[in-house]
Amino acid sequence: MGYDLERFVGYVNEGLLCCVCRDVLERPLQAPCEHAYCSACISSWLVHHHSCPEDRLPLDVGSLKPLYRYMRNDLNRLQIRCVNAAQGCEAVCSLESLHTHEDECEFAFISCSNTGCPVQVERRGLEAHLSECNFRSRVCPNGCGHTLLSIDQSQHNCVAELRTEVEMLRAEMLCKVEEVRREMESRLDSQRRHMVQKESQLKNEVEELKGQLSRVMCDMRALLGAERLRRQELAEAELEKRELLELLRDLQPIRSQQPVEQPTRNQHQGDQQPGEWELQGDQPTRHQQREASLQASSQSLHSAQSINVLAPPPSPQLGEGPRKAGTRSLTLDCIKRKSREVTVI
Repeated sequence: MGYDLERFVGYVNEGLLCCVCRDVLERPLQAPCEHAYCSACISSWLVHHHSCPEDRLPLDVGSLKPLYRYMRNDLNRLQIRCVNAAQGCEAVCSLESLHTHEDECEFAFISCSNTGCPVQVERRGLEAHLSECNFRSRVCPNGCGHTLLSIDQSQHNCVAELRTEVEMLRAEMLCKVEEVRREMESRLDSQRRHMVQKESQLKNEVEELKGQLSRVMCDMRALLGAERLRRQELAEAELEKRELLELLRDLQPIRSQQPVEQPTRNQHQGDQQPGEWELQGDQPTRHQQREASLQASSQSLHSAQSINVLAPPPSPQLGEGPRKAGTRSLTLDCIKRKSREVTVI
């Protein structure tokens, strides 16, 4: 809507009138056909129509443009009375400065600044109204800190107000505590689930490590058993070696005293020894028994050696290694048996 034509002082050109409301242009816009309108009027018109309200030519919002500069200058130079002329304002100003005057006009009605007050008073009487307004507020004179309205001052009770405020603070604190408790419970549940998953994972790892450890222990036991058997075999072999060395050491003097070529004499002497033992006594001495056993072992050993020397070398056939090993083992068994008999005697 435009400005009322009766508010203007002097002549107003018809080109400055709106083609819709026929009042003086307010925030004017111009069509391509050079007809001018108020922005509010032409916007309402184009909602239901798509043509110029003056000559019915096609028109839309996109084709509108600002008013020519010379027309805007003529419009701003128009003299208009204040809108508060009915309240007693006699000011007349240019249309360009109208809004500045109305914002400062003493006869303009404004609302009371107190919250809740529905009264509207003139700007010049606002201070007097504020001093008497029932909705004016001030701090409680008893020191409770509450802001009171004039109409509520007679019914104000500091203790009740403070108690109400304390209850509100307590309720707010309880809400915050409950919220914090829920948040902590949520976090604890999350941490508990995480710990359960971690515990399950660690248990699986421990079981796997136990399995690996058991396998390693089995391998160690097997290795220890094998090592024990090997040491036992080495000890037995060392013992046999020592026995053989002792036996050979005992046989060495006998070989040096009795040559290999006199086996019959040794047999004859062996046959005569029991008779000599019988002449010397009923029971032979331990030294005599040991000498007799050593002589018999040396004879068997020399006979085996002579057989091996005199026998021709066998032809290489399959199983030659086992036969040699069998002959050697028989000789060693014979020597061990004789040595055991000597030891027992």
